[in-house]
Amino acid sequence: MDVLDQVGQEDEGGASSRGHRLNMAVALAVAILATFMGVTKVKDDNIVQAMQQAKSDAVDTWSEFQAKSTKQHLARVTEDQFRVQKALAGDRDPAAARVLAERVAFYHAEQVRYDKEKSELEQKAKDLEATYDRLNNHDDQFDLSDAVLSIALALLAVTALTRQRWLFILAMVPAAFGLVMGIAGLFGWAVHPTALTRLLS
Repeated sequence: MDVLDQVGQEDEGGASSRGHRLNMAVALAVAILATFMGVTKVKDDNIVQAMQQAKSDAVDTWSEFQAKSTKQHLARVTEDQFRVQKALAGDRDPAAARVLAERVAFYHAEQVRYDKEKSELEQKAKDLEATYDRLNNHDDQFDLSDAVLSIALALLAVTALTRQRWLFILAMVPAAFGLVMGIAGLFGWAVHPTALTRLLS
């Protein structure tokens, strides 16, 4: 065997070893990213359920608020009617005037009660909407994570076929971003690329 053949075999062995290491790196990256995506998918599904519950509760609370507003308006109208009747009765019928005064006081108290209940309902509805918005931010994080990790997996698949190291490095860019977004969603970090989210929404 001459020197050129030996050099050729050594080159092939080196290339084969580098290709093997690259394939191992690709396989490991795919396994890690796929597992991470599975975990974040479970968390994202739970967040979506919580968002739906918060939105439903907010709608119900605002509906109750509107019902209280309607009842308060009716109490105000009824109070006005009793005030007119009391004024018309005057001093001619003290018993009727006393009953009418009681009704005026009752409907005035009802208005005060509805006003307090409305304030509580309004605060509750706003809190539920704030909860929905907070959960929606985390849902956006998981959506972005899933999207960019899918891109990373696609690039890793091409890397496995072509054995191009630069493709592996390129795939690590969306992979890193996806991991950051997924971890932010898991731990509730306030990391939210608003511009990118608006672009994709």
